[in-house]
Amino acid sequence: MEFSELKIIVKRLYKDHIRYHLKRIILCLFLSICIAGTTSSIAWLLDPAVKKIFIEKNQTLAWAIPLAIILTFSIKGLSLYFARVNINIVAERISGELQKKIAKSILFSDIQTLDSRHSGRYISNVQFDCGQVSHFVSTGVLNLMKDSFSVVLLVSLMFYQNWKLATFAIFMIPLAGGLAKNLGKKVGKATTEASYYSGNLVAYLSDILRGSRMIRIFQKEDQETENADNVITNLVNKNLRVASIMLRATPIMEALTGFMIAGFIFFSGKLINSGELGLNNFFSFLAAMMLAYQPIRSLATINMVAYQGAAAAKRIYIEVDKPIRIKNETHLPNLNTSKCDMTLQNVSFKYETTDDKAINNINLKFEGGKISALVGRSGAGKSTIINLLPRFYDPQDGKILIDNQDIKKVNLKSLRRKISLVSQDVILFDDTIRNNIGYADSNASQEDIEEACKFAAADEFIEKLPNKFNTMVGENGVKLSGGQKQRISIARAILKKSEIILLDEATSSLDTESEKVVQNAINNLIKGRTTIIIAHRLSTIHNADKIFLLNNGKLLDSGNHEKLIETSKEYESLYKNQLK
Repeated sequence: MEFSELKIIVKRLYKDHIRYHLKRIILCLFLSICIAGTTSSIAWLLDPAVKKIFIEKNQTLAWAIPLAIILTFSIKGLSLYFARVNINIVAERISGELQKKIAKSILFSDIQTLDSRHSGRYISNVQFDCGQVSHFVSTGVLNLMKDSFSVVLLVSLMFYQNWKLATFAIFMIPLAGGLAKNLGKKVGKATTEASYYSGNLVAYLSDILRGSRMIRIFQKEDQETENADNVITNLVNKNLRVASIMLRATPIMEALTGFMIAGFIFFSGKLINSGELGLNNFFSFLAAMMLAYQPIRSLATINMVAYQGAAAAKRIYIEVDKPIRIKNETHLPNLNTSKCDMTLQNVSFKYETTDDKAINNINLKFEGGKISALVGRSGAGKSTIINLLPRFYDPQDGKILIDNQDIKKVNLKSLRRKISLVSQDVILFDDTIRNNIGYADSNASQEDIEEACKFAAADEFIEKLPNKFNTMVGENGVKLSGGQKQRISIARAILKKSEIILLDEATSSLDTESEKVVQNAINNLIKGRTTIIIAHRLSTIHNADKIFLLNNGKLLDSGNHEKLIETSKEYESLYKNQLK
């Protein structure tokens, strides 16, 4: 990262976040001046302490100066405490604001954008990158203020005591600055690499937790342990590199300090012998120089902290700045429905990860209030059509109409309010059964939820659970069977009271007994509603009013079951293969 880019990112951090916390930062600035003032006062007090107490043996000041030193240290300690508390509040709040931006970006981004990136990368942004920005604000900003003031006042005191020695001592400052600039660029690059491997680790942990059963059944524990070792070792090595670069300044600074102190003792000895420097001035100067060492060393690493924070902020901004291609536009009219007829006109769509079209120039109409089914071999384009209707994706060509209204030209919320989706991949939150069903309608009463469960045939098993509706379902419903999860999903769809129902192979993963119960629940759900079904088992769509047969993204034929059996060899082949 170049310095010009660093400036742009820091300016944006200031504009978007830091300026809203200026009161606390100004308070930290004032406290930093107190810290710098008390630090230089400690060094200055050694001048009268040596002269008045040890040389002139003044008994009054023998009490006053030690008390002044205690008071000075106390003020410094309190100032440092309150400065760190306030800057940490600012840092954590800025980190929280960035985390909220990432969460908002995830919640409002279109599905295609989310699908293009592993979920572990987003988690790394929230945990690793926001932590780096927080460290930059809490450590970098405070150290820049308090250490800059401390160096200025301590160097001023050194010039006050003896300008010749001070001139010799300040040669160290530009050397430290040059070192910091060189190391800052390296640490920014290393931090970016560490963030990448941190994302790899989170992504890998997510995969092995989700695939825990598959790992065990294929007996891949040893192989995955080796993979885990590699992923973690890569991250450890990158973190060690960052730490190594950060610490690289230490031996150089120590060597520079050693040369400076050696030269200082040699030079000050000559000045004392010649009478140009008093013993009291020497001790005060020595204290100021030693106290200046820590802030100078700290300032030498601020550049590295800044590059770390800026590199992390850049990765966050890359994600939150991605344009949202499908979003709710409030100025558009609401979708008004009467029959809920849905029409696809010359619709084509392809995913970003492939050059082949998932559906190609499709024309079809789903009649309102009736049951339509999409059938075809794997990859025919069935799920793609289901995903286009609620605008999870937008087609590259053609348009989709609901009651002659282009779904791109209506308010997105009003469109999705009309649609419920029940999929074979049931999504449940790690919450109670009540809250998972009530997710469809936040204002639903307990009676509404119970009635929805009756229609979905979910009340039977819920009543048998020890905590009934307060039962925690576990991560993605792990504590429930497939049939139970599906019935909760159907109850949720019933509670939403949508006019359009999308069923994406809702019974394909269930056993025969569970399928029968769930199918009855589905029949309750779709009664009187416009329904589109993707059926893995053709036996479940005998009663569909119209069946659309797809193959390689194109519409081959349509009609009811009896017609297609007679007229379509492809449909007949699909049907007979399932009966075998």
